[in-house]
Amino acid sequence: MRSRTAATIISLWAFSALLAVFHPSTAEASPSRPEILVLGVYHMANPGQDVFNTEADDVLAPERQAEIEELVAVLERFRPTKIAVEQDFNNDAIAERYDEYLAGEHELTRNETEQIGFRLARRLEHETVYPVDVDGEFPLPRLRDYVKAHGLIEEFEALMAEIQNFVEATDNHLASHTILETLLFMNSEDRAEKSVGFYYRQVHFGEPWNWAGADLVSAWFERNIRIYSNVVDLVESPNERVLVIFGAGHLGWLRESFASDPTVRLRKLGELVE
Repeated sequence: MRSRTAATIISLWAFSALLAVFHPSTAEASPSRPEILVLGVYHMANPGQDVFNTEADDVLAPERQAEIEELVAVLERFRPTKIAVEQDFNNDAIAERYDEYLAGEHELTRNETEQIGFRLARRLEHETVYPVDVDGEFPLPRLRDYVKAHGLIEEFEALMAEIQNFVEATDNHLASHTILETLLFMNSEDRAEKSVGFYYRQVHFGEPWNWAGADLVSAWFERNIRIYSNVVDLVESPNERVLVIFGAGHLGWLRESFASDPTVRLRKLGELVE
């Protein structure tokens, strides 16, 4: 026991020494930190296409367009220096489409990248928007096979029903509230935590040597940590403020990453309307 404790102390000391090489004095570090605001949204262009996606109404309807303008005005208070969106990180077409929008040659589609991202970027006179998404491979069929093989269909379907009820609560909220009000609802602490919790509960469907649920959640974590990496790669100064617009299924995961990073400061939508 003593040798293990001593080894732990030595390892911690070595890690501290390594940090000192790269950060000679934390006292000398700038108190200013880049700010990251993660905005969890429903997918406006393809409602119902993923498990946490609300069956949205038409965002191009005049009343919804007015509500988008209201939302953009609130987000403008954050004064983002860059806007990151849920599009593949090597998709050059996004920047080209934004250029066409600035030139009056492109009508905004229903996608939130354009409805929120492009619109706000033009207001702030940004030169471009930044796609930061990363796709992944998710072993969902393996999880389903495990569930069937172990007689856990009832438990799994009960979890899926909870998720469906979670989504329907957003549908119902949107039906009687503005887009801003709905996004405040979706970006609440309770909703973000419950969303992440649904993923973690899938870990229970597995066992040693057949970590079906754990491997599925690991793949989801991998995708989100890569998105996080792409966002922090945009930061070029302590005064940077990056708005990250992503589907609400990513919200809790990305918040957790940015909250755990001591080099940045996490911001939230609710702070802009208080």
